[in-house]
Amino acid sequence: MTFLTIDIGNTRLKWALFEAAQPGARMLTHGAVFLEHIDQLAEQEWARLAPPALMLGCNVAGDAVRRRVEEQLELWDVLPRWVVPGANAGGVTNGYDHPSRLGADRFVAQVGARHRALQEPSPRPVVVVMIGTAVTVDAQDDTGRFLGGLIVPGHGIMLRALEGGTAGLRVPTGEVVPFPTNTSDALTSGGTYAITGAIERIWRHLRDRCATPPRIFMTGGAGWKVSPHLDLHHELVDSLIFDGLLVLQTERLAAERLLAG
Repeated sequence: MTFLTIDIGNTRLKWALFEAAQPGARMLTHGAVFLEHIDQLAEQEWARLAPPALMLGCNVAGDAVRRRVEEQLELWDVLPRWVVPGANAGGVTNGYDHPSRLGADRFVAQVGARHRALQEPSPRPVVVVMIGTAVTVDAQDDTGRFLGGLIVPGHGIMLRALEGGTAGLRVPTGEVVPFPTNTSDALTSGGTYAITGAIERIWRHLRDRCATPPRIFMTGGAGWKVSPHLDLHHELVDSLIFDGLLVLQTERLAAERLLAG
């Protein structure tokens, strides 16, 4: 049973088709489109796909965008299903004050990270970093409990805020350097170090709490920009949300079989 996974972010929709709905399944194909191009999926990127048997997605872009995606899914006879964060799922205990208010992408990434952590004989705590339009830096202890995390503006939001609140800062993108000596480099370095500083702070908090150096999983469309400038050892995992969706779908199918007797 082929399985379609969808991750709707603030800027782009990412999708991947897997051979089966189980962790470790082979990815058959994948793609990404900006949200303004969602209405062309059925006629373009998805037009030549074999019909998936199952679908599961996460969405942080709102109900209007979700409905547009569901219209494109009418290309096939597949039931659209979307992750709603709860108190427990996929080996993760959700420690948010109001579990359902945690962003679906953050929750699914936690599940993907937990699945990877469990591949070790002694699972360690993990820091889950997603770098996109916004940046999230989340902590999970060695039992799979999500402890909380930070939300930081992404590079683009930081630069637009500075442009809107100051005069004369509309400059080309610069380089990340230790001691910037021009405005372009100062802006690019400042944004990057703000993000890596947030990661390092959560890493230290989690290390102190669990008395174990945490692993760091980094994902998101802009992860490659930040990765070279983070001194802590980390793993860049493009498929982390897809990993989480595979785990959650496997859990969902097992529950349905149990109910069916």
